[in-house]
Amino acid sequence: MLIKLTGGTIYDPAAGIAGLQQDLYIQDGRIINPPAEAKPDKEYDLKGKVVMSGAIDMHTHIGGGKGNIARTLLPEDHRQDPVASTHICRSGCGHAMPSTFVTGYRYAEMGYTAGFEPALLPINARQAHMEMGDIPILDKGGYVMLGSDDYLLRMLTAKKDQKAINDYVAWTMNAAKAIGVKVVNPGGINAFKFNQRKLDLDEQNAHYGVTPRDILQVLATAVKEIGVSHPLHVHGCNLGVPGNVQTTLDTIQGIGGLPMHLTHIQFHSYGTEGDFKFSSGAAQIAEAINKNKNITIDVGQILFGQTVTASGDSMRQHANHKHASPNKWVTMDIECDAGCGIVPFKYKDQNFVNALQWAIGLETFLLVDDPWRIFLTTDHPNGAPFTSYPHLIRLLMDKSFRNDMLATIHPEAQLCTTLASIDREYSLQEIAIMTRAGAAKLIGLKDRGHLGCGAWADITVYTDNPNREQMFEKPDYVFKDGELVVVDGKVVHVKWGTTHVVQPDFDPSVEKGLKDYFDRYLTMKLGNFKMSDDEITEDGRGSITVHPLNN
Repeated sequence: MLIKLTGGTIYDPAAGIAGLQQDLYIQDGRIINPPAEAKPDKEYDLKGKVVMSGAIDMHTHIGGGKGNIARTLLPEDHRQDPVASTHICRSGCGHAMPSTFVTGYRYAEMGYTAGFEPALLPINARQAHMEMGDIPILDKGGYVMLGSDDYLLRMLTAKKDQKAINDYVAWTMNAAKAIGVKVVNPGGINAFKFNQRKLDLDEQNAHYGVTPRDILQVLATAVKEIGVSHPLHVHGCNLGVPGNVQTTLDTIQGIGGLPMHLTHIQFHSYGTEGDFKFSSGAAQIAEAINKNKNITIDVGQILFGQTVTASGDSMRQHANHKHASPNKWVTMDIECDAGCGIVPFKYKDQNFVNALQWAIGLETFLLVDDPWRIFLTTDHPNGAPFTSYPHLIRLLMDKSFRNDMLATIHPEAQLCTTLASIDREYSLQEIAIMTRAGAAKLIGLKDRGHLGCGAWADITVYTDNPNREQMFEKPDYVFKDGELVVVDGKVVHVKWGTTHVVQPDFDPSVEKGLKDYFDRYLTMKLGNFKMSDDEITEDGRGSITVHPLNN
């Protein structure tokens, strides 16, 4: 079937196209060059419409045990927003942590066609992939969590060489079906199990004598040397702690020029100035990002309202449990791999700290120069549910609206931010970079995130509207792999996306030491730990796409 999209205004940063009226042709799920004479089977008149590739959320908690724990812990939130079954869509519910089917529908209805789970715990990878496999329409992928796992820390204590570390990382990525590597509070989740309540960048784990800096350096080196496109994805030390801006700056310098992605940077950008001993470090962070081209970030913007924080960082979640709203929470250990903490939270615009957090995130967005190295996230659901993205986009694109919102927050917080003096407004091209082209480049998706010949036809069409929130919350059309899935902001057809992975090479002899370790310490056998491709594809709900490595 040949589909023609006629006369749309194209924003395709990967091709350097910004606001050019151009036709697009789709055949067999991909974008093709204009055919010589073939008559299209279906044509859509897009004159006056804005056309971008499908949006990609490169950091969103949509798969894994923590999501199900959050749903169980907060039945009142889960019941708050029910979705009825139709002849097209399954029923579901949930506001802060929607159920799987609803997650897919709501993402697609905003123009998103892919989402990446940033905390794929190796021992829980099977459950995480099964959960993501239940999310319709979206492509998926995961970053496997390392850095507090007992096996890696034992290797570092034993002074194993970098080649051995590389083999272990590559083996784990294959076993867990991952596309990247994530580290959460490096070594800190493990240190919490030995009753350490904090762990700074150069502080030793009490049991292993290893510092977070050591962990970051060997993992960032491993990711680069085995050829993974996505840099080491880092949730740093001291999340949410006043004064952690210095830890973040030290982390940037300490990685020694290696590629590194710092995630939900807003939560790591706090100073200790002022009467409240809490201040914005956004200007310092933005200056460091602008200078260090090896660093990329996503923001983790907080937006006001009820949500739930769900993280592998059990050390910090335990420290924050006293702020739970409503007052119930969970922290737990997971085998010898990591931990998990669930703390419900309500961000309030009249709370000084929350209000300044809101401003810090926006300052960071507006002060980092290069939109190819900063990405639009709320760290769903930790800063806010992903459904708030259109509101966030309006804040970035509309200074007048942003300042109107600023005038309503805690008055002392207004005095502690430079937000009102920042004139920058994001353009449509910059939004397309942050949410499409840049995200695809960062993750290593060669045929997504652009509208060039050969790309999969993930395409979103909007009606241009000065109110950017209204524009981005309700696209006219969304195509997934060339199939029309959304019309006027509503799902009209359900299909299944692919799971993106890489498969780096490793020395098979790594399994000998791992088998001995599994047999002695874990409840799962080595053979059961490793996932096979058919576990993702066997029910017909998707496929696996293996991406090439950087050689």
